[in-house]
Amino acid sequence: MAPGELISQDAVDELGRELLGRVRGRVLEIGAGDGENFGAFELGVEWIGLEPDAKRRAELATRGREWGHPAEPLDAVAEQIPLPDHSVDAVVGTFVLCSVADQAAALAEVRRVLAPGGRVIFVDHVAAPRGTLKRAVQRVATPVSRRWCHGCHWDRETEAALLAAGFTAGEVRRVRARSLPFGPVPILLFDGRAP
Repeated sequence: MAPGELISQDAVDELGRELLGRVRGRVLEIGAGDGENFGAFELGVEWIGLEPDAKRRAELATRGREWGHPAEPLDAVAEQIPLPDHSVDAVVGTFVLCSVADQAAALAEVRRVLAPGGRVIFVDHVAAPRGTLKRAVQRVATPVSRRWCHGCHWDRETEAALLAAGFTAGEVRRVRARSLPFGPVPILLFDGRAP
C-alpha cells in the first residue's frame, strides 16, 4: 500500500483490526467507545476498557461481557488513567488521540501505565501535509468536528506527538480514507513500543 493511498473506511477498519490482533497480555483500550474492537483481539487478551462517556460505557460493559471480558470499563479520561504504573502490556486506541483534550498529557499517562517495552497501537485522524489545501480545510473544519464528532481534531500531528512522548515506531502506515462531506481524510496507523 503506497503512503497516502486512498482507501475505503472498511479497508481502514480492516487494517486497524490487523494491528489490534497483534496485542497480547493485559491490554488497555482507551476511548473504547461501545466495543467495536472486541472482535479484533486474540482470545487470551485480558482487556481493560476506558471510556468517559456514560452512555457508551454502558453499551461497552454489555458488549464486553458478550465477548468474554467481564471487567467493568473504567470511567475516566486518557489524561488521568486510574491504573498503577507499568501495569499493562499494551495500550490501544482507534480514533481517540484525535479527540482527547490534551494529547501530550494522555500520551504521558499511556507511557506511565505501559510496561517497559510494551506495545502501543493507534489508528487516528491526522493532519494533512503542511502547505496543502487539505490542511487548510482541516484547520477550518476542526472547530466543527470537535463539537459534532466526539471532540475530534482533524489537524493534529499525532505521529510527532507519539515520538515526542518517547515511543518508538515499529510499523507506521499513512492512508487517506474516503469521507463525507470533507473528502478524503488522512489516517495514521501506528504500531510502536514504549522505551
